[in-house]
Amino acid sequence: MYLVESKGGAIACMLLALLFLGTWPAVLTLLERRGRLPQHTYLDYTITNLLAAVIIAFAFGEFGSSSSERPNFSTQLSQIMNNWSSVLFAMAGGIVLSLGNLSTQYAWALVGLSVTEVISSSLTVVIGTTLNYFLDDRINRAEILFPGVACFLVAVCFGSAVHSSNAADNNSKLQSLEGMKADSTSMVTYENYDMEVVNGAAPEKAKFGTAHFLIELENKRAIKVLGKGVFLGLALTFFAGVCFSLFSPAFNLATNDQWHTLETGVPHLNVYTAFFYFSVSCFVIAIILNITFLYRPVLNLPKSSLKAYLSDWNGRGLAFLAGFLCGFGNGLQFMGGQAAGYAAADAVQALPLVSTFWGVVLFGEYRRSSRRTYILLIGMLSMFIIAVGVLMASSGHRKMSSIQ
Repeated sequence: MYLVESKGGAIACMLLALLFLGTWPAVLTLLERRGRLPQHTYLDYTITNLLAAVIIAFAFGEFGSSSSERPNFSTQLSQIMNNWSSVLFAMAGGIVLSLGNLSTQYAWALVGLSVTEVISSSLTVVIGTTLNYFLDDRINRAEILFPGVACFLVAVCFGSAVHSSNAADNNSKLQSLEGMKADSTSMVTYENYDMEVVNGAAPEKAKFGTAHFLIELENKRAIKVLGKGVFLGLALTFFAGVCFSLFSPAFNLATNDQWHTLETGVPHLNVYTAFFYFSVSCFVIAIILNITFLYRPVLNLPKSSLKAYLSDWNGRGLAFLAGFLCGFGNGLQFMGGQAAGYAAADAVQALPLVSTFWGVVLFGEYRRSSRRTYILLIGMLSMFIIAVGVLMASSGHRKMSSIQ
């Protein structure tokens, strides 16, 4: 069984996890903006997310020899009667992660990719990192760790201000169109809005950041957002943040048994076995909920069916890619956390850095916004850069005896 044992290797795992975990939300957001039903997308994503865990378990968990003190992945699968308490912790982590990911899928549309990731990630750091610090027997340097947490809180303030400022910019753009009210509760479409009134001719293609682009996007996307309040989206975002803050401590308990639920002499779950059980429970919850949402959709989405899902190949490859990115990202985060401490591994919650980059490049977020919005955006990103650096600098080194 291969284990990351050096601080450098742990940091490399965290950086790769940061890239992967910041990219997969952008992929799912892209599919929603193209009009693919989120239920279909999430079912595809769930399949490859589990497959990534299986690949990691067999590639690294079966590497090298196995011993009674350090059993490999397949050996521990047969020991479930002895380590069932740790298995339950791992599966509990998978359940809350699945609920959080499912919530953010709808929050991305209602609140926006960047703001959703900022709020949920910051809650994860504030709650989850504190829990992991004490669960890890304080192996991270508190004088460095908690200033990093404070940086995330400052970034949240910047992120909220960015959202408010950008929303005001969008309202101004929409109000500039003749005959349109930005606070209208009716659905805005090309069919009920005469674009020729504005330009004298129908636009060839709307440019990023324009009012035409906002209307065009509303017509294409699966989840309609114009005219809807942000309260539901924010509620989903905060719920997701709380879920995300709990899955890493649950995984920590599964692999290190800080509450001493295992009998004397029973080896701790290795990171790969725990990740496998974690991903299985994540998969089961996601399948149950999304099949339910096919027939009982939320947010006024159209009904679907298993037959319609199976025949929907539009964007399936990208959904599969998102699942692999999330699965490998989570695996790398846990591998790094097992070596350097899960509190330091929460540095991957700086993933809004990556998500904001994709939001600007792929979706044109903040294009043609005000100077105030750009200043706030730079402030948010700067604080996140500082935060991820500080959390990584707080990395400790777990004694090998604590994982045997």
